[in-house]
Amino acid sequence: MHFKSPPGDGEAARMSAGRDEGARENPAAHGHGPSEPSAWVRRFASLVTPGGAVLDLACGAGRHARLFLARGHKVTALDRDLSGIADLAGAPGLERVEADLEGGPWPLPGRRYAGVVVVNYLWRPLFPALIDALAPEGVLLYETFARGNERFGKPSNPAFLLAPDELLERVRGRLAIVAFEQGLVAAPRPAVVQSLCAVKAPRVPEGFSALPRDA
Repeated sequence: MHFKSPPGDGEAARMSAGRDEGARENPAAHGHGPSEPSAWVRRFASLVTPGGAVLDLACGAGRHARLFLARGHKVTALDRDLSGIADLAGAPGLERVEADLEGGPWPLPGRRYAGVVVVNYLWRPLFPALIDALAPEGVLLYETFARGNERFGKPSNPAFLLAPDELLERVRGRLAIVAFEQGLVAAPRPAVVQSLCAVKAPRVPEGFSALPRDA
């Protein structure tokens, strides 16, 4: 399936910090404060190779960087504004990278990660770079808003919402799907989201499974 950007949205649909659509790691965007990681990310965090490097893309306040640091991973926290993780300056195992993800080249060429985490952020041209950034058997954890969310608040512009099954289609043929969900969630507030866990391998490796929530 080929997804075209909605008319009038420029090069591609996006969610950006500081815009009315309230897209990425704004705690109000999906009801998560800095100390509360996504339940989807918590559910599958153990699939990331122990001690492997993790990329927290559009890290915002760093709730997922903090989660993986606490689990013993080295973390690269990437965003165009790192003020949300100012308190983590100098934290062991943390690399902070400030870069414009939408207006410049991919800032981590040649780098490979055991895990890549993207939550409440969508900039479609980045999908090839995200997949390339995964090491063999690296895990992609992606969760963001989908069409239908306009019934519940922002983001409501169709340009900033995933089409049905879009996360699946974006990785089809390049990653093996461990788990995928889409639809209405009730907590932490009503929203329509898509959630993906996928691994860079020809098939799901032995030992991977759809773990219970909050495992």
